[in-house]
Amino acid sequence: MLRHKAYKFRLYPNVEQEILINKTIGSSRFVYNYMLNAWNTSFKETGKGLSYGKCSAMLPSMKKSEETSWLKEVDSVALQSSIKNLAESFDRFFNKQTQ
Repeated sequence: MLRHKAYKFRLYPNVEQEILINKTIGSSRFVYNYMLNAWNTSFKETGKGLSYGKCSAMLPSMKKSEETSWLKEVDSVALQSSIKNLAESFDRFFNKQTQ
C-alpha cells in the first residue's frame, strides 16, 4: 500500500526579511493592478488587449520613472510572475477555460 507523507514548515523571518516580503507582495499587487488597468484601457480603445510581451516590456520603463522607482527594491521575478499571471488569466478567460 502506498503511503503519502507530508511535511509542514513554518518560517520565522527577521525584521529585514519581513519588510522585504511585504514590499515584494505590495509591489506585485501594484504591478498586477497597473497592468490590468492598462490592459482594460487598451481593450476599450482598440478592441484588443495587451500581450505578456508588451506588458513585460513596460516594466523597465516603470522602474526608471520617478513615480514608481521603488519597484527596483524588490525581485524582478516576482513582478514578472504577476504579469504572467494576469496574461494567463486573460488567455483562460477568452478561451473559455474559466473552470
